[in-house]
Amino acid sequence: MITEIKEGYIRTDREHGIATIEFFHPQSNSLPGRLLEELAQTIHSEGVNKDTRVIVLRSAGEKTFCAGASFDELASIKDEKEGLVFFSGFSKVINAMRKTPQFIVARIHGKCIGGGVGIAAAADYAISSQGADVKLSELAVGLGPFVIGPAVERKIGLSAFTQLSIDAANWRSADWARRKGLYAELHPDVEGMDESVERLSNSLSHTNPDAIKELKQVFWSGTEHWDTLLTERAAISGRLVLSSYTKSFIQKFKEKEKA
Repeated sequence: MITEIKEGYIRTDREHGIATIEFFHPQSNSLPGRLLEELAQTIHSEGVNKDTRVIVLRSAGEKTFCAGASFDELASIKDEKEGLVFFSGFSKVINAMRKTPQFIVARIHGKCIGGGVGIAAAADYAISSQGADVKLSELAVGLGPFVIGPAVERKIGLSAFTQLSIDAANWRSADWARRKGLYAELHPDVEGMDESVERLSNSLSHTNPDAIKELKQVFWSGTEHWDTLLTERAAISGRLVLSSYTKSFIQKFKEKEKA
């Protein structure tokens, strides 16, 4: 099944209990609001599908896994209400990922920026290849990784999260991300990564789903308040995106892209 969205799509393929969800956007797999909404709904739908034993989450292309928020959409936000709606899209995706009774295996083939790091962190098991470097660029834009912060901190710890958040212009290597726990595996090439994704997803598709459900609840214990927390965080980002600093940064970024 493919859900076509202007300049992007969400695609779901199902085989032998494995649901593979793929997202794509031509701007380095950035995520505008409609893609975020559809991605969250798709993850939820697979979560309640009794035939789905494991979910594989991936993006299309060969370069960037996910560039985070869509700058075009950020630039168009006019008030705090619109800001809350947009950033709530990321909270819906993360909450959908944590609530599914199935494990989510993320295939990280390229760089993760901002919200892309959040998606990798919210996966139950992330498998990456060389070049899957990470950066939380929000502070440089005049924002902060508020919505994705709880997921990232949960996965890599407060110290590593603060490093990424404060040094917002600096990339961390895929090996750094593996050592901090963001990635469970790091492979030297895409072929090795794909073999591992296939091996693990096949194994999980034959595992007792009730055991997986119970174990996932253990792993995510203490996050039951995230529906409220991430919405509150989205409101902070929705307010800051209206600042003159952020508006100026986005405008300069877009002008640089056109040059």
